[in-house]
Amino acid sequence: MLIDDLNAAKLTKPFEELGLQPLNGGGYVLRAYLPGARSVDVFCLKDKKKLCTLDDAGNGLFVKELPALKEAVHYQFKIAYDDSVVDFIDPYQFRDEAFYGLSTMNETPANIYKTLGAQLIEIEVDGVKVKGVKFAVYAPSATCVSVIGDFNFWDGRRHPMARSLMGHWVLFVPGITAGQRYKFEIKDPNGNRLPHKADPVGFAHEQYPSFASVVTDQKSYVWHDEKWRRSQLNDKLKRPITTYELHLGSWKHGEGDKPLTYRELAKELSAYVKQMGYTHVELMPVMEHPFTGSWGYQPTGLFAPTSRYGTPDDFKFFVDTLHQNGIGVILDWVPAHFPTDAFGLARFDGTCVYEYEDPRRGWHPDWNSLIYDFGRDTVRRFLIASALIWLDYYHVDGLRVDAVASMLYWDYSRKDGEWVPNVDGGNINYEAVSFLKWFNEEVYRNYPAAMTIAEESTAFTGVSRPTYTGGLGFGFKWNMGWMHDSLQYMETDPFFRKYHHGEMSFSMIYAYNENFVLSISHDEVTHGKHSLLYKMPGDEWQQAANLRAYLGFQYAHPGKKLNFMGSEFGQGSEWNVDAQLDWWLLRYEKHQGIQDLVRDLNKLYTGDPCLWQNDYDPKAFTWLDVTDSEHSIFAMLRTLPDGDDEIIAVSNMTPVPYIAYRLGVPKPGTYQVVLNTDDKKYWGSGYDALSQNIEASNISWQNQFHSIVLDLPPLATIFVKRVKE
Repeated sequence: MLIDDLNAAKLTKPFEELGLQPLNGGGYVLRAYLPGARSVDVFCLKDKKKLCTLDDAGNGLFVKELPALKEAVHYQFKIAYDDSVVDFIDPYQFRDEAFYGLSTMNETPANIYKTLGAQLIEIEVDGVKVKGVKFAVYAPSATCVSVIGDFNFWDGRRHPMARSLMGHWVLFVPGITAGQRYKFEIKDPNGNRLPHKADPVGFAHEQYPSFASVVTDQKSYVWHDEKWRRSQLNDKLKRPITTYELHLGSWKHGEGDKPLTYRELAKELSAYVKQMGYTHVELMPVMEHPFTGSWGYQPTGLFAPTSRYGTPDDFKFFVDTLHQNGIGVILDWVPAHFPTDAFGLARFDGTCVYEYEDPRRGWHPDWNSLIYDFGRDTVRRFLIASALIWLDYYHVDGLRVDAVASMLYWDYSRKDGEWVPNVDGGNINYEAVSFLKWFNEEVYRNYPAAMTIAEESTAFTGVSRPTYTGGLGFGFKWNMGWMHDSLQYMETDPFFRKYHHGEMSFSMIYAYNENFVLSISHDEVTHGKHSLLYKMPGDEWQQAANLRAYLGFQYAHPGKKLNFMGSEFGQGSEWNVDAQLDWWLLRYEKHQGIQDLVRDLNKLYTGDPCLWQNDYDPKAFTWLDVTDSEHSIFAMLRTLPDGDDEIIAVSNMTPVPYIAYRLGVPKPGTYQVVLNTDDKKYWGSGYDALSQNIEASNISWQNQFHSIVLDLPPLATIFVKRVKE
C-alpha cells in the first residue's frame, strides 16, 4: 500500500502517487505526505484562492478528490502543525523541472556539475516565480533514494526522489536556499538502507561529525581578475614558471594557533609570494577531505573546496586576490583513488558505482583506498567534470594530477598474483590511458591557457606530448628522475662527489623527452627524509652553502621550477601538517640569507628569457663544462637561439675555492657575475668571484672560441652575463 511505502521510505515513483493525479472518470485527486501535520489547506499558486482542505487519511497521508477540477493547476499548502503554521509549495507538481537537463547531460562532462548535485534555480509557473533547489544524484542500482536535510527534519520519508532511465534520482524542492545542509538516504538493491551519503557533486561540505553537503550559490561571487585572465592567453612552455608549493593549513597559523582562513591567506600569501618573486602557487589538495593527516590526498568532495578555511566564495576571493597580484594558482587533483568513508563514494548505492569491483583492480594497497573504474563512462565523465569545475567556477590556472603512475600500471605496488593483466597480457591500464588523454583534451579544448601537470614517476612514453601524436596530452611532467638523482648527489659528502658526477648531468640525456618541471616537492621533506637544508652534508655553514648552490643549479637547469614551502628559507625540521612553518628562523642571518637568495633567483630567472623562453629546445642549452668531475664543477650555457642573449651558470660543488678557473665561452666581450650564491648577503663567505668586467680572451677552451677566467667560490653557483662586446 501507498502509506506503507511512504512510512518505510520506499516510494519509488513519487510523481505517479503524490501531487495531482488524474481520476478515472475525470477530475483529479491530490495526495500529500506530511507527517505531523494537523490540517492542510490548498491554495492556487497564481491567484492565492483556496482550492480545498485535504482530508486526513492517517499516518501522515492527506488526500482530496477534486472531480470538478478540469485541468491541473499549480498550488501551495498552508500546513498547521501543533506549534506553527507554514506555507509550503509541493515539489510533486514539478516533474518536468526535476528531470530538466538530464537529456543533455552527456553532451559534455561540464554538464555534470551544471546538472547534478544541488542546483539553485528559479522557475516561473503561471506567472509566479518559484525559487528552490533541484537535487540530482546518480545511483543506478538503488531501489529508492530520498533527499534529507535541514528542510525536512532529516526524515527520509518526506522527499522521495524519482528515478530516470539513466539511473539518476531527481527532485525539485521549492523554498530551499543557500546554506541549508542535505544528504541522500539510499536503499541498496535489496532494499536495505545505507549510511547517509554526502553529495558526490556537492559544492560544499561540512566537516566531522556531520559530513553533510551544503547548498551553495555558485553565482554569488563577483570576480575582478579579468586583466589577469587576459594576460594568460599565451604558451606556457615559453613563459617563466617558478612555483611555490604549499599546504594551506600548515603554511601559517593565526590567533589561537589556528590555520589562516582563505581570506586571511589571500592577503598574507599573495603579499609573500609576490615579494618572493614566484609566478605561481601550487596548493596541495583543497578538495574536501575528512582526514587532515591525508594532506588532502584522500578527497571525498572533488567539487568542493574544503570548509576548513571558509566557504566556496571565500576560496574564490583567495584565487581572485592572487590573480590581482599577478600570481597564478595551480591545484593538486586526485583522480587516482578515493577513501572508503561510509558517507562517501564507496559502494555508493550498495554496488561499485565508482570503483572497480575486483579488488585486484579496485583496491590500492599503498593508501588503503579504492581505485576509480576508468573504463566506465559515467566515472570518466564524473572525474573530468571534477577537474573542469575548478577551471570554470574557481578560475584556477592549472591542475597537477597526482599519482599518475599508479593509474597507468595494473601492477603498480603489487606483487605477482595481486593484479589482473590487460587484454594483451601486459601491465598497462589502457582504460586509464584513455581517460587521461580525454581529460587533457577536454581541459585544453575548453581552457587553452590552462596547464595540466603530471606527477608521473616512471619512464612512460609521451606523458607531456599531444594525444594526436600518441601522448597522454599533459602540458608538463614533474621530473622525478632529476629530483632523485640531484638530491642523492647533494646528500653525498663533497669529497666523494667526484664519483657521482653523472648524477647531476644525467638529466640532460632525457631532458627533451618531456616538458619537465624541476620539482622539489613536499614528499622530499617528510617521512624521515629530512628537510632540504638538513639533507645537505657538513657543518652548519656548509649545509647552508650546499643548499644555496643547489638552488642556483636548479634555477640554471632547463625546466620550470617548483619548491615546497619552508625550503625557501632553509627550514630545519621536516614539514608537519599540524604545525605552521618555523617562521621564527628568519630572525637568524643564515635563514634570512637563504630567503634573500631565493627571492633574487626568482628575480633573475623571471627577468632573463634565456633561463625560460626555450626550456624545451635543445639548441638553447650547452654544457660548457660537464667533465670536470675531479673538481665537481658544472657549467651551463643558456641561450636564445634566435637572438644574441645568453647567460652562464657555474656550480662548484666542493668547499674548495678555485682560483683562475678558465671557462670556454662562445663569444668575445666583457662578462659580469650577476648573482653569486656565496655572497655575504646570503650568509655566504663573500669570496671574490671577480664579478666586475671579466674580459674574454681569444684563447680557445672547451670547444669554444673564447674563454674567461673566474675565481669560483666554495659550494656556490654563480651566474655570468656578457654585458658588452
